[in-house]
Amino acid sequence: MSEHKLALEKRELIGKKVKALRAKGMIPSVVYGGKKPLMMASDYVATEKVLEVVGYHSPLDLDMDGKKQMAIVKNVAIDPVSRKIVNVEFQAISAKEAVEATTPVEIVNFEASEASKVYHFALTQSIEELEIKAKPADLPERLTIDASGLKDVEDKLTVSDIELSSGVEFADKELDKEQVVASLYDPAVEAEKREVESVTEPIEEPESEGEAEAESEAKPEAES
Repeated sequence: MSEHKLALEKRELIGKKVKALRAKGMIPSVVYGGKKPLMMASDYVATEKVLEVVGYHSPLDLDMDGKKQMAIVKNVAIDPVSRKIVNVEFQAISAKEAVEATTPVEIVNFEASEASKVYHFALTQSIEELEIKAKPADLPERLTIDASGLKDVEDKLTVSDIELSSGVEFADKELDKEQVVASLYDPAVEAEKREVESVTEPIEEPESEGEAEAESEAKPEAES
């Protein structure tokens, strides 16, 4: 059982007719994993609150007209203009079987590092999330990397620095563990570079009146 729950109800409206559902404050959804996809719907406010917590990595319990089903979020469609949720896809899962989930990568304790406290370096993160595989009960909310040991500007954090908890593995068996997750840079040096570049950029001088007149005289008149 999951601590996150969402009630779904069966819907008959499909295609363009789902606009009527949205007008009533409902979100159409689809649940995959059974013999055939189930067309469902849920309250907008309740769905939004649950999705903010579970994202794409934590399991939740769906109450489908009284039938309980554990699931994870497979996809969320967002309206590009209103930024509102317009559709949700769920994947039914079993508590006994491992599933794959997209999980955020979080860097912790950077403020305690020499790189930050002594040298005032900054950290830029290049990998924000990774696919992992685990049983629903073992799925972590996030993957963390301890950055407290960073010191020199050449220091980097890689995938191999992520400590996976028991029962959790990377979904991609051939994942390059030396991929850089985050690296350091010196803000002062970067600011200095930008200043030098702005000074050395060539400035185009405006044409003098004499040059402009000479250029116009050299051009042949257009035929009538």
